[in-house]
Amino acid sequence: MNPPTDPTPDGHEQEAELETDFAAVEARVGATRLRLEVQHACDTADLPTDADLARWACTAVDAIARTATDEQAPEAAIGLRLVDEAEGAEFNAHYRGREGATNILSFPFEPPAGLPPEAVEALAQELAGQLGDLVICVPVLRREAEAQGKALAAHTAHLMVHGTLHLLGHDHIAADEADAMEALETDILAGLGFSSIY
Repeated sequence: MNPPTDPTPDGHEQEAELETDFAAVEARVGATRLRLEVQHACDTADLPTDADLARWACTAVDAIARTATDEQAPEAAIGLRLVDEAEGAEFNAHYRGREGATNILSFPFEPPAGLPPEAVEALAQELAGQLGDLVICVPVLRREAEAQGKALAAHTAHLMVHGTLHLLGHDHIAADEADAMEALETDILAGLGFSSIY
């Protein structure tokens, strides 16, 4: 992606300085540990803390892990980028072919195509637990929370849980999948103290 440009007094364009704050936080819920790497690429002063974001994602991972038969305690990692409207629209156009920004995009981890099987296996061991990346468009998040009469924290928690479930393979394309995913989100968020999310 190219950074936006600002005109100089002589009419030429210069690249605007974009500052992105990076943070890494860890959360533990039950037996599950999650590392969340957060990139703040826009104003996020009114959003919940990075620790809250990590705890909400970790709670979703733990809810799924408790239903799995694997006895090993899961360790997971997610990347999160908080973006403005322009960057959100750019992501949405590039990856989904849709105009305008959306509230959240999920990018489940996949090894690069064309790797030999032994490289894929080595990469899988090295990056075990890497679920993928989430992109939240903060202005869309704020507008939706206001339009739906929700507290910003409640809507942010909902999107973090929703996006994490996507990274774990859940979807809502078919009606039965949507019902199951909504029920799971409702249960997880109720456990976090958020009700009436839909």
